[in-house]
Amino acid sequence: MTHFSAPRTLKSMLAASLAATALLASSAIAQVTPGVLRVSAIPDEAPTELQRKFKPLGDYLAKATGLKVEFTPVTDYPAAVEGLVNKRLDLVWFGGFTFVQANVRSKGQVTPLVQRQEDTAFRSVFVTTKADINKLDDLKGKTLSFGSESSTSGHLMPRSYLLAAKIDPDADLKRVAYSGAHDATVAAVAGGKVDAGALNISVWEKLVAEKKVDPAAVRVFYTTPGYFDYNWTVRADMPAPMKKKLTDAFLALDKSTPEGKEILDLQKASKFVPTKPENYSAIEAAARSAKLLK
Repeated sequence: MTHFSAPRTLKSMLAASLAATALLASSAIAQVTPGVLRVSAIPDEAPTELQRKFKPLGDYLAKATGLKVEFTPVTDYPAAVEGLVNKRLDLVWFGGFTFVQANVRSKGQVTPLVQRQEDTAFRSVFVTTKADINKLDDLKGKTLSFGSESSTSGHLMPRSYLLAAKIDPDADLKRVAYSGAHDATVAAVAGGKVDAGALNISVWEKLVAEKKVDPAAVRVFYTTPGYFDYNWTVRADMPAPMKKKLTDAFLALDKSTPEGKEILDLQKASKFVPTKPENYSAIEAAARSAKLLK
């Protein structure tokens, strides 16, 4: 369950630490297992949803690489970064900011392979149920939920656009909270826990399409300009032939085939395209400007 709260209590921090320890211990066993591709993703949605979205892709990558593909959910965004940097994972679905964190943390020892076409100009939306909130400036004195603190589309970029509009979330808003995931942000807004929330546009559109949110009750009042976001990243020391197999497999996905359509629809992608570290320089600059990159 995703909890909606401000800073963690000592109890929750200890629980997260124990969970992370358990993950690392199990991953250490997997590390010595030959013929296995260890995959994970930042937990920007519920774990069951991430597993559902990944299964057809995992089966496809297993056929393309000849490896057994194992998907291991992680407890939080930092765990995804540490898993790849510490060689307990081989392939990770990162947001732009978590890729930057992994790249900085590893001193350039991670390689982004591909991103969805949609991630070349990704956007975030601000949503509310309040009639008196119609532009960013109206958020002054109100309560706002971001997603995870390490989320590109649920925190970093929304925060950067607020700062560009001369709104300091920590000084000008009544309260800022972190829901932990995009769908949890919408739930917090719909439930009246906060006046507004920021999340990625892909999750918002999916929730609307699946009728899990009523856009007449919870509405978008601001959409950000586009920026580079999510990608699939591997460790830089992965053998070049395996990097090529993975890249080629992603690029070969096509909606004209039943398998390709199922995978791409689940990934909310029209197609995958190559990417490179330089695409995320603006996100790194935004993170440093907001003092969010350590």
